[in-house]
Amino acid sequence: MPNLYKIRKNDTAKLQFRMLDSVNALRAARGAPPVALNPQLNAAAATHSQDMSLQNRPWHFGSDGSSPIDRLARVGYQGRLVGENISETYETELETLAAWMEQEDTRRTILSSQAREMGFAWFQETNGKIWWTMVMGDPGGAPRIPQANPSAARLVPNAVDNPDAATAEQADPDIVVITSTPAT
Repeated sequence: MPNLYKIRKNDTAKLQFRMLDSVNALRAARGAPPVALNPQLNAAAATHSQDMSLQNRPWHFGSDGSSPIDRLARVGYQGRLVGENISETYETELETLAAWMEQEDTRRTILSSQAREMGFAWFQETNGKIWWTMVMGDPGGAPRIPQANPSAARLVPNAVDNPDAATAEQADPDIVVITSTPAT
């Protein structure tokens, strides 16, 4: 039987900064600017992680129909949503980051050159299952007007075959990337 990864209440800052350092190392390797933790984005991520657990499904819309854009508005974030990654797993935060980096859409959110701020939070159930949420934002971007339940598929830009070519987000600065990883 595998060891249970149990997160204690006083581990919050340690886990958030471990994730921030890891994300910024990955971003630096790709020439993207670093991101900083934002307490409003952390709050939006924490609320969504707990809500996914209550719904017992990893998806980008809240039990009240809220979108990631709605959740950022609710916490008072004045910037623009760049993207959201979610996961339902028993893995650590760094194993989850590695899984996100293996998928093109979640990797694109993490490495977005438009992101300047990050929120990262989780909710762990008593059985050990962890619901992770990462939110990337641009404080200089104008907030988008929330729409009731926009299709997540519609918001994900097309894949870019050539990593040296212009990215989809550079071609359309209004793209919001909303992605998730399957349960492990």
